[in-house]
Amino acid sequence: MALAAQDRYVGAVSTAVIKTDGLTKRFPRVTALDQLTVEVRPGVVGLVGANGAGKSTLIKILLGLAPATSGRGEVLGLDVATRGSEIRAQVGYMPEHDCLPPDVSATEFVVHMARMAGLPATAARERTADTLRHVGLYEERYRPMGGYSTGMKQRVKLAQALVHDPKLVLLDEPTNGLDPAGRDEMLGLIRRVHTDFGISVLVTTHLLGELERTCDHLVVIDGGKLLRSSSTASFTEATAVLAVEVSDHPEDHGLEPGPAVRERLAAAGLSVQPEGSHQLLVRLADDSTYDTIRDAVAELGLGLVRLEQRRHRVAELFTDAHERDAQAPQDSRGGTNDVAAS
Repeated sequence: MALAAQDRYVGAVSTAVIKTDGLTKRFPRVTALDQLTVEVRPGVVGLVGANGAGKSTLIKILLGLAPATSGRGEVLGLDVATRGSEIRAQVGYMPEHDCLPPDVSATEFVVHMARMAGLPATAARERTADTLRHVGLYEERYRPMGGYSTGMKQRVKLAQALVHDPKLVLLDEPTNGLDPAGRDEMLGLIRRVHTDFGISVLVTTHLLGELERTCDHLVVIDGGKLLRSSSTASFTEATAVLAVEVSDHPEDHGLEPGPAVRERLAAAGLSVQPEGSHQLLVRLADDSTYDTIRDAVAELGLGLVRLEQRRHRVAELFTDAHERDAQAPQDSRGGTNDVAAS
């Protein structure tokens, strides 16, 4: 595929591809972005938030398609307020909604988008063939897109975002409407956009688990505010809690396995929280906690199905933030200002 080599950013890994400072967007009845200050560095970055969190609004501002109410933004070092056309020449964009003409083939459409981006006719055709091959549509490239499945349409949208060899692609909900297998395939394609071709990716989604295994870095926004911006590894670091799952007793003794183990562990001085009839969450006191759990399960004649250190989930960040909002005193404007970034 005739895309730039992976060393596109060698020597410039510290350079932010996206930077905002106090970026705010207000509509008559809602504030879509609220003093958003964040940096996005090269790599695969997830922009995570519920529907209505401000993700699509942010993308439109970054592309120079919508003005901010206040604050500043830069993409590839270019001011979004004054250099939108230059940004769009260097950035690929995959929209969330279906926007493909049904009576046009994938080849015709992607060639057209390549020509719109300024590629000569011959280069546009060559790049289109390479890009459609990369996204897995080479054999279907001459079929009218009206007969495509949802997954195939998403791949065409990804292809047109890549065809002009951008430095950065913005992908708005690229797994929308896909089944689990289709989502996995799309996420694999997105990952390879960076690993194989050195193109940075900002991908938005409201399906949190997807990005935990795809992205290097996550930016989480809620209600237009920044909740956190940090590496994916720091989001999913291990907790001081062990997840324990036990089996039923091989002989029917009328024993509820979970409560029985809980009683034994509590008697041993451990903090235990039930998670159903067969599962427990146990606070990790020290390394001897593992032995205590093993011995308690064995003494009861039960089987130990699972014993592992629990990991944080991105979803917990939203839960914790909403709980803090509910408990926090209201400020003078009738709201809270709970923004945490690391």
